[in-house]
Amino acid sequence: MELLLAILAGSLVAAGSYLMMSGKTLPYLFGLTMISNAANLIIFASGRLTFGKPPLVPEHDKTIADVSNALPQALILTAIVIGFGLLVFALTLSYRSYYVLKTIEMDDMREAEPIAEGNS
Repeated sequence: MELLLAILAGSLVAAGSYLMMSGKTLPYLFGLTMISNAANLIIFASGRLTFGKPPLVPEHDKTIADVSNALPQALILTAIVIGFGLLVFALTLSYRSYYVLKTIEMDDMREAEPIAEGNS
């Protein structure tokens, strides 16, 4: 199972990197989200994947054996919420930049900005 998650995380990083190099705003944001999800998968896989066993240790046991770790799962939940907030903010920002500059191309955005009076 860990191998499958590692392959999936690698595929997400590769696809996200490809999208981020496109030079357009929306594919860049989706690529950033894919890389964020790949990082979440890697953290999830580091918490020992076990089937059918809760991440709780009975009171009489002194050692942790064959149970998944709850800390990576809590970190992933926090990262998902922060990642969603970042994506919504970035989508709003990209919509506003398209509304003002009339382009989604990152190179054209620099050309659409007005030149300051002191610079020529």
